[in-house]
Amino acid sequence: MSGSDMYRQQILDHYKNPRNYGEMADPDFSHVGENPSCGDTIQVDVKLADDDETIEEVSFSGDGCAISQAAASLLTQELPGTSIEELYEMDTDDIVEMLGVEISPMRIKCAVLARQVAQDGAKLYRGEIDEKDRTITEE
Repeated sequence: MSGSDMYRQQILDHYKNPRNYGEMADPDFSHVGENPSCGDTIQVDVKLADDDETIEEVSFSGDGCAISQAAASLLTQELPGTSIEELYEMDTDDIVEMLGVEISPMRIKCAVLARQVAQDGAKLYRGEIDEKDRTITEE
């Protein structure tokens, strides 16, 4: 099995058996975003540690293609233990690296949706943006 086949298997596994899927009972913040070009919708729920800065737990729910769902699943495994600042610093390359496969320009919006939703949710929680700035990825 080649390296890219291994990563494709990982994407399928995360799509069919998403990690941390479902709404969290009592999140510190929750945010929903959508990718209007393909209809993917993702909600990200985050619980913070007592320092109000460290991400303790992340879950997601929603519907979408294999890429968006796998990226959300992988992100929920990557974020616990990181800070909100580290979340803010995550970029498209970090998500593509997590997925481990080349993502076509048309699918990049699918891949980064969960990250964008999590970043916007954190900014809303901190009062850095208004609710009207709903997530619509335009990368």
